[in-house]
Amino acid sequence: MRVKVCGLTRREDVVLCVSLGIDALGFIFAESPRQISTEKAAALLEDIPPFISRVAVVQNPGEKLLMDILETGLFDYIQFHGDEERDLLERCPLKTIKSICIEPGQSIRSIEKSIAQYPGADYYLFDNRTGQKRGGTGKNFDWGIFRYLKMDKPFILAGGLGPDNIVEALETIEMAAIDINSRIEKRPGIKDGKLLSKTLELIEGYRRKNLSGK
Repeated sequence: MRVKVCGLTRREDVVLCVSLGIDALGFIFAESPRQISTEKAAALLEDIPPFISRVAVVQNPGEKLLMDILETGLFDYIQFHGDEERDLLERCPLKTIKSICIEPGQSIRSIEKSIAQYPGADYYLFDNRTGQKRGGTGKNFDWGIFRYLKMDKPFILAGGLGPDNIVEALETIEMAAIDINSRIEKRPGIKDGKLLSKTLELIEGYRRKNLSGK
C-alpha cells in the first residue's frame, strides 16, 4: 500500500516527505488554500530523487492549465477532482486518478453511477464532499460503503485521514493507497512533521502486525 501526501506548498515539507519515504507527492492547481502555480511546483520538486510519484491535482481544468502542467514534464499523474468530461481523462497522456466525492447519505447506486462515468481512469480516489468542498475538509465519510461497492480497479482512500483514525481505516478497508492532507497540517498548506511521522509509524506498525500474522 502506497502513501501520498497532498496539498504541499513548502519546500521543507517536500524534503520531509522524501526523508520519511513517502511514495507520492501531491500539488494542487485547483482553487484552494493550498493552490500553487506550475512555477512554484517546479521549485518545490527541484532535485527530488527518482521513483517518487508526482501528482498534479485539478478540478474542471481548462485546456491551458492542462497544457501548462503537461509541458513542465514534472508529473506522473493528474488527479481530476471535478465534473470533468470522460474524454478529458481518456485523452490525458499521463496516468489518471479520478476523485469520487462521497456525500452524506449518498446511495451505493449513485456512487457506482459516478464511477461508471469514468471507465478510462487508471485509479479512483474516494474523498469526502461537504457542501461545495470536494476534499481537504478534514472529515471522513462512511467507510461501510466499501462492503457493497463493486469496482474493477484499485482505489485510493482520502478524506480526513490522520493519526487518530488511520489504523481504523486500514482495519476496515483494503485499498491500494492512502492520501493524507488536512489532518496532518498546522494550517492549510503547512504540514505538521510530528503528525505526519506519527501517522506513518501507525501505518508501519499495522504492516508489521499483518506480516507477522498476529
